[in-house]
Amino acid sequence: MPLIPPRYEPTHDQHDTWMVVNPIQGCNKVCRYCYLQDLGLTGVKPAVLATPEETVEQLLAHRYYHPALVLALYTCTDALATPVTRAHLTALLDLLGASTVRNPVCIITKCAIPDDVVECIARNRAADLPILVYLSYSGLGPDIERGINHTALRDNFPHLHAADIPVIHYWRPALPQNSTPEAIEHVMDLAVRYAACTVAVGTKVKPTAMDQITELWPALADPGIDPRAADSVWPRPTWDWLHALPDRYASHPFFQTNSCALAYVLGRSDRAGVWNTPTCLAANRCPTAQRDLCLRTVPHREPVTATQVEERLAKIGLPGLAFTLDAGTRILHLGRPVPLRDRHNLAQVLALTVRAPRDPQETYWQGRLAGAEPLIIDPRP
Repeated sequence: MPLIPPRYEPTHDQHDTWMVVNPIQGCNKVCRYCYLQDLGLTGVKPAVLATPEETVEQLLAHRYYHPALVLALYTCTDALATPVTRAHLTALLDLLGASTVRNPVCIITKCAIPDDVVECIARNRAADLPILVYLSYSGLGPDIERGINHTALRDNFPHLHAADIPVIHYWRPALPQNSTPEAIEHVMDLAVRYAACTVAVGTKVKPTAMDQITELWPALADPGIDPRAADSVWPRPTWDWLHALPDRYASHPFFQTNSCALAYVLGRSDRAGVWNTPTCLAANRCPTAQRDLCLRTVPHREPVTATQVEERLAKIGLPGLAFTLDAGTRILHLGRPVPLRDRHNLAQVLALTVRAPRDPQETYWQGRLAGAEPLIIDPRP
C-alpha cells in the first residue's frame, strides 16, 4: 500500500447522526474498508491533535455545539487501540463528567476494552454523563480487519453488559465475505444476548473511495450502477436475511437508521424525520413501546419558528441565508448549496428535515438526506 500523507479532519465536526469529536486521528489498524484509508490515516501511529482539556474547551466554544446533540468520540481512530489513545479517552471522559456537558456520548470500537476503561465509563455514567458503547462486529476476518483481535472484540459484549454499560451492536459493513446466513448468525447469536439493539447499515461508499471498495467487492465496479449514489449497499443474501428474520431474533431490535437506535437506547423519540416513513415502517424492526413513544410525541412537537432558524443559521456562520420553512411538515428549504455538515447540524438541533441544492464539491456521502435508496447487489454466478 503506497504511503499517503495524512490529511486530518476537523477536530470537531458534524455528521449525519451526531457531532464528532476527534482530538486524536489516525489508526494503527488497517481495516480494508475503512473510510480513513484515502486520508492516509490507517496503519499509522495515532496523532494527538488536542489535549483532553483543549478538546472540552473547543467543544463548548464550537459553532456546532448544542446540548441536544449526541457526541461521538474518536471517529478518526479507535480510542481503545493504544495506551496513548486509551489514556486520552479516560482523561477526556473524566473531564466531561466533571463539566456541564450532559450530551449523550458514544464510543465506537473493535478493540479490547480493559477494566480501567470500563471503570471510567461506569463512574462517569454514575455522574449522569450518558455514555454508550458501539461494538463494531460483523463477522469479517483478519484478512479484511487487519490487526483486530476478534476474540477480544467478542469478549467486550459480556464484559460491558456485566458492568451495566449500554451496548449498541454496530453490524457493518455488509460485504459478500460476511453475507452467508452462517456468518451472520455467528455474529447475531452473541449480539442478541448482550446488546440493546443492532444497527445494520450496509456499506457506505464515499465519493473518493470507489477503487478501495471495488478491490473488496468487484461487482461494484459494474458501470451500470453507482454505489456512491446509494444510501447503503447490501449483498442480496444479507438483505434477504434481514427481511426474513429467523424467529429466534424476533424480539431483538434492528435499525437501519442509527438515529433511531440512539433514540431507543436513550429513551427518546425520533428527531430525525424517520418516524412514519417507509424506512420506519418497513426497514426498522422497532419495539412496540418505542413506536408508541414516537406516536405520542413526534406529531405533537412544538413547531419550529423562522426566528429559531435564523438564530441557528447565524450561530453556524450562515447569517442572512435565504430559506423557506414549512412549520407543519418541519421541512426547511435552503436557498443555496451549503455543506452537509451545516445541514446536519440544523436538522439535529431543530428536529427538521433540511433540503438544499447539492454542493458539487461535497465529499461526504449524502444518503437518505438526498433521497437515496439502498442498493442491493445479487451474487455473481
